[in-house]
Amino acid sequence: MSFKKLQPELKEVLENQGITQYTDFQKAVLSKIKGGASVFGIAPEGAGKTTAIVIAVLQKLECKAFEDAPRALIFVKDKKSALELAAEFEKYTRRMDIRVYCAYDEQSIEDQRADIYDGVDVVIATPKRLNKIFYLNGINLGALKMFMVEDAEFLIKASSYSDLIRTPESLEKCQYIVFGTEFDERMTRMQDAFMANAHIIQTK
Repeated sequence: MSFKKLQPELKEVLENQGITQYTDFQKAVLSKIKGGASVFGIAPEGAGKTTAIVIAVLQKLECKAFEDAPRALIFVKDKKSALELAAEFEKYTRRMDIRVYCAYDEQSIEDQRADIYDGVDVVIATPKRLNKIFYLNGINLGALKMFMVEDAEFLIKASSYSDLIRTPESLEKCQYIVFGTEFDERMTRMQDAFMANAHIIQTK
């Protein structure tokens, strides 16, 4: 996905942020995501994984809100990670109408259900809280286009992994994107469970 082919709003805001070219990792992974492939993106800290998530989501969602059901779901470790990723989205979406929402354990689950029902485009959530909201019929995943995991290292905790893999069981068709610093047992298990055809993109 070259800069020239980005949504105009996204291209402009990237340039305003001083980003005029991709990192090696972003160049490799964004082209696969653009083509609709599921991807394991493996790279060290500082490779641009978080920015790649933001670019991929905004490009896929065409930088605009649409109806009520979320179209992108991003799993993170905890409240701190959720808020940090939401802040990263905020840098790029100030002039867009994309609706980004965080769901984590410290919030009222009834408030979260109501907020999501009102309409969101991107949900950033911990696996445990998303799982609870889903089983309370508090989120409609019927329009979901992207299922993502930021920094999959946190899935070493068995309960987090178990909560996460329940979601794909309810999805008919979705693009799966999982980022981490190494391709390990957690990645292999996801590959066996729901990402059999995913590309493995690895940079140093």
